[in-house]
Amino acid sequence: MSITPESVRQMLSSEDLGDRLRAVNQIRELEPVVGLELLQIAMGDSNSRVRYSAVSQMDTLGTQDLRLSLDILRDRLLNDPEADVQAAAADCLGALKLHDAFEDLRQLYHSSGEWLVQFSIIATLGELGDPRSFDLLTEALSSENELVQTAAISSFGELGDTAAIPLLASYATNPDWQIRYRVVQALARLGGTEAKSILETLVNDEVEAVATEAQKSLQTV
Repeated sequence: MSITPESVRQMLSSEDLGDRLRAVNQIRELEPVVGLELLQIAMGDSNSRVRYSAVSQMDTLGTQDLRLSLDILRDRLLNDPEADVQAAAADCLGALKLHDAFEDLRQLYHSSGEWLVQFSIIATLGELGDPRSFDLLTEALSSENELVQTAAISSFGELGDTAAIPLLASYATNPDWQIRYRVVQALARLGGTEAKSILETLVNDEVEAVATEAQKSLQTV
């Protein structure tokens, strides 16, 4: 049976959850403009798995209409009752570089009690590439959640502001080797004399993965 907009639309209204999940997957086979229209139906589904699957496709289909995508994703970011759907919306806002959503992301980071939502917001800020992110990333470095800290370090590297290097320097000796590893990667992206100096100390890190990454990074800084 061929996949058509009509067949997908019919499956999206099925009482069977499996049908609706398959319908969201089949949207990938349709023309992007049509797919974006059908995703909006799926994002109103009563089941969070369907909504999550739909939102997760917005990083590609959302390019069809960025203004509409901003409205759709902002709604899911702020109003969806499930943290994983909110997190997926945050991811896509960054992927689509929708800078108008920055204030929404910042406010939700402060108001949400869900670590997954906070993590996704901080992780997406690097991809968003908005200079206003600097202060929020600085705040996230002090998070009690190490995954949020790690995301902040990575996003600083993507943001490209060398003013972050002094902030990252103290994490080069963090007890968690995974944090030190992320520092190496961020410093390699930021570059410059100060970053190179820190990387030279990390070449002697006790964890081989960190030391190797630092050595490799020095070849490009």
